Amino acid sequence: MTDITHQDSDLWCLVREGDESAYGVLFKKYYPTLVSYGKSLTAREGLAVDCVQEVFMEVWLYRQNLALPSSVRAYLLAGVRKRIARRLERDHIFKHAQAVEDADFCFHFTPLDEMISDEETRRQVYQLNVLLNQLPPRQKEAIYLRYHHELEIDEIARLMQINPQSASNLLHRGIKHIRGAWVGEFHSLVLLFPLLF
Repeated sequence: MTDITHQDSDLWCLVREGDESAYGVLFKKYYPTLVSYGKSLTAREGLAVDCVQEVFMEVWLYRQNLALPSSVRAYLLAGVRKRIARRLERDHIFKHAQAVEDADFCFHFTPLDEMISDEETRRQVYQLNVLLNQLPPRQKEAIYLRYHHELEIDEIARLMQINPQSASNLLHRGIKHIRGAWVGEFHSLVLLFPLLF
């Protein structure tokens, strides 16, 4: 494979056929994202990295039996979440560790100051980050998956192992909280962050 701009579905099909370079492209594309997501589910960075590597290893080992998912990104994120949940559940039985459903979603939204030149925009981004980080862990995770990873509600529901209405409710409550707590002109928030509103 010489062209690395293939769509995810094309990459997935090539991986299923045993194309090692397509597998490498898929790995490079999603490894940082998956590790970041894994670290948001557990404070044990080594566990997150191990689980991501195991997911990629299983993709390669069982590639011929894998169906084409509707979203490769959602499939990989779900794989990492399930693997971490199993490991934490096993550890909980033996060491009294915390299960992934009970864990705080520990991704912290932070403004990228170097990318924001306008002081007012920087203030609004900071305010939005403060409000996002005040949300309960499940709402924060749903918003993270929806607006950081651009997953659809049904994909979020499958990944979080809840029904689509519950996923929609989590998003709605989180956005309602942000809207209610927003200080300043609301229309500027909509212009800055149209995906949230």
